[in-house]
Amino acid sequence: MPSSPSQPTTSAIPSQAVNAPVFVPRSIVGVATPPLPSASTPSIISSGTPETEYPVYEGQEQYNPYVYAGGEEDDTELTKQMAEMDAGFYDDNQYPAYTDYDHHALDASYYHSAPVYLRQPLDYHLYTPAPPANFVPSTFDSHFVLPSHALRQLLQKRSETTRQIAPIGSNLPEELQGYHTLVPLEPTAGDRRKFGNWYSTVYRAINLTDGLPYVLRRIENYRLMHQSAFSAIEIWSNLRHPNIISVKEAFTTRSFNDNSLVFVYAYHADAQTLFDVHLKPKPPSMQTHPYQHGRSSHLQAHLPTIIPERTIWSYIVQIASAIKKVHEHGQAVRNVDVTKILLTGQNRVRINCCGIIDVLMHDTIQDIVLLQQEDLNMFGRLIFSLCCNNITATSGQNYQKSLDFIGRNYSAELKDTAMWFTSRVAPIRTINMFLEKISARVVSEMEDALDGNDRLESELQGELENARLVRLLCKFGFINERPEFAREPRWSETGDRYIIKLFRDYVFHQVDERGNPVVNLSHVLTCLNKLDAGTDEKIMLIARDEQSCLIVSYKEIKHCIESAFGELARAATKQ
Repeated sequence: MPSSPSQPTTSAIPSQAVNAPVFVPRSIVGVATPPLPSASTPSIISSGTPETEYPVYEGQEQYNPYVYAGGEEDDTELTKQMAEMDAGFYDDNQYPAYTDYDHHALDASYYHSAPVYLRQPLDYHLYTPAPPANFVPSTFDSHFVLPSHALRQLLQKRSETTRQIAPIGSNLPEELQGYHTLVPLEPTAGDRRKFGNWYSTVYRAINLTDGLPYVLRRIENYRLMHQSAFSAIEIWSNLRHPNIISVKEAFTTRSFNDNSLVFVYAYHADAQTLFDVHLKPKPPSMQTHPYQHGRSSHLQAHLPTIIPERTIWSYIVQIASAIKKVHEHGQAVRNVDVTKILLTGQNRVRINCCGIIDVLMHDTIQDIVLLQQEDLNMFGRLIFSLCCNNITATSGQNYQKSLDFIGRNYSAELKDTAMWFTSRVAPIRTINMFLEKISARVVSEMEDALDGNDRLESELQGELENARLVRLLCKFGFINERPEFAREPRWSETGDRYIIKLFRDYVFHQVDERGNPVVNLSHVLTCLNKLDAGTDEKIMLIARDEQSCLIVSYKEIKHCIESAFGELARAATKQ
């Protein structure tokens, strides 16, 4: 902070004062201040009329515990300093235990004593540098993870979607079997969707037990005849896979004034089906084009775009992995369809609505082997639909046209894959046989997944550092200018709290040469990072009246903060 011209001229500070030895100040107002074991008390350089004068030793160098000259005078000084050390400061457990005396070993008493090195305990607050950008690029788009700026926008959008409320006049029940705050995720009027022969509506609700959002899929006007039908839900609730929407529970209810069957699934904000993302016709938009005398506008229809082959292979590997998991548990998916597979992230798909058909068709006895073969046939039709942007690509005469289209726009390997699933002359197929055929594609998918994991860890590391700064700011708020300690000297203008107060002014309340506030976020972040790491760098803190200043290190300031906050925490825990 610059000096004000109206203030009296201060006395010059001798250059030897910077290298003054560390000492413990006298007690203030009868309150004993114990010496700091891990950080030395800062020396005070006063230019006005101080309350307590401290001696300054001329020509005295600052003691360095890691340098030892071995002279006679140094031996005397070292012995004196070692005698003044607190024997209980270091924990005996941090050093290895002494071994038994070896009679064959050389006796150390015949040799001169070795230099004494004080081992400082490791500080867990030391910052770890982030991986280089060449190894973990954050500004480029990867297969599974968006760039940093787009990823933050996506997460903010999902958070906003999770907190949306139902529109006025929805007439939804306030509570439903332990779930509240229902919000419809699909239109409840007009063109409604069906699940088989029953109308189905999807809601988002909050669980009373854990407070987390879930998806409630309601099957309308369905009367469950046997309670044993829920046995399939118990099997699906124990099945966990990254490409399957987890099932929580199912129950019946009459809260909607009918016999409804409700299935509860994990909630993924802003998830869309593959049909809505790739196959659903987009409404025409107004396009504006310049011409000779101005600009003209007309409706422009959105033509379907071809999905990149890399994206289709990613979908295939993920869905095949989910099917493999289900078949290994002796179940069948039974809904491998573009309207039942959700896109929950960038190129990340999950199979939805698992277990519903098992409950609805509980009375029908079917062979599980045939159901698993039907899963593979549905998988093949799904590949045709994605490649041709047509949900009826395999029906009737469209089959041969679809094969020709795939052969012109995609590789022969993808064409053979689609034919392998839909061919009826082949023997019984299994999902393991298919995964062996595309082992190279599985390896490529695993590499992209690991790259995405590195990207997410790098992003999380940056957020972890931000959390440390938030904790520091919270400690500042707890310590500074507490009203209940306004009359106590230790919490006013002296002691550790005074140093914390001056450091707060140094970080947040600086002014320029014209007296205008300095709002520099880089300065704030730099100071807080050094404080959190507890570096030995020294700074000068000037009082508000500019009559005194203190030269302290970030390590000393950190100790003052920890001591003051620890005292508050101990007082808060007293009964």
